[in-house]
Amino acid sequence: MEWTEVKIYTEHTGVEALSDALIAAGIDGLMINDPEDIREFERNKNASWDYIGEEVWELCGKDTFVTVYLDKDDPTGLEAVRGAVDSLKSRTDVGSLEMKFGTVADEDWANSWKRFWKPMEIGNRLLITPSWEEVPENTGRVNITLDPENSFGTGRHHTTRLCLELLEKYVKQGNTVCDLGAGSGIISIAAMLLGAESATAVDISADAAKTSHENARKNGIPDEKYTAICGDVTTDRALVEKISHPGGYTLVTANIVADVLIEMAYVFKKLIAYDGILILSGIIDNRKDEVFEVMKAYGFELIEEIGCEMWNAAVFLS
Repeated sequence: MEWTEVKIYTEHTGVEALSDALIAAGIDGLMINDPEDIREFERNKNASWDYIGEEVWELCGKDTFVTVYLDKDDPTGLEAVRGAVDSLKSRTDVGSLEMKFGTVADEDWANSWKRFWKPMEIGNRLLITPSWEEVPENTGRVNITLDPENSFGTGRHHTTRLCLELLEKYVKQGNTVCDLGAGSGIISIAAMLLGAESATAVDISADAAKTSHENARKNGIPDEKYTAICGDVTTDRALVEKISHPGGYTLVTANIVADVLIEMAYVFKKLIAYDGILILSGIIDNRKDEVFEVMKAYGFELIEEIGCEMWNAAVFLS
């Protein structure tokens, strides 16, 4: 089946009026593309906006428009859209109301977004490639096959990139790794592909734990070397005991946000080996000193920090 795609260009001030007019005309499904919504979300200091990455802006672009999809064989839908648009043309706050038309086939829905995800180099040693792309040859890099999922962690956000850049520098052959807040598993999987002996990935989301395990398998990591667990180490002391490693993990990572990193400080101390490496990321500029002071209070020594824009990552020695 084919659908007629209609994009109606407006302004931020006209989105609500245009949407209301379309709904009143009997149009059931709308897609709103308004960059100002993302800007407002970023300005909201109480919002969980840490993981808005470049791909969001790539998808959103600069224009504000409302998109509707109509049965190509039913002209009544298009007539309803034109009527809704005409009813607003006397207003000065709704933009041009220019309409652009296209055709979309059913099978395109599942695949059209994939054009935004290409092989991506990170640091000096890593390459992240979605499964539908060919792995580039002769890069000299360690490839991680990773598809976008519901869980965070594709390598595109600054926090993940910073964490991976430090990881490739500090991971050693035979490391035992614990990744807290694992998301897609990208950090622990990278550690394994760079030479770690085993990894435990923990996330409060059951979907994330499942996804990280599946991603490990996609990258050829055997089940006996990789454990994915769902749980909250900040509240579940039994879980902390369960995931503890004899002698402690030689490498512990956490790419989350400042408040959670601070709350996890005692967990890091509980899980890490003497002289173990702790890599933290997801630290915004105005929380860096606070996070570092808490880690110092727990006996961790800061040995390196890096940053990008407002984000910071750091390496500590236990």
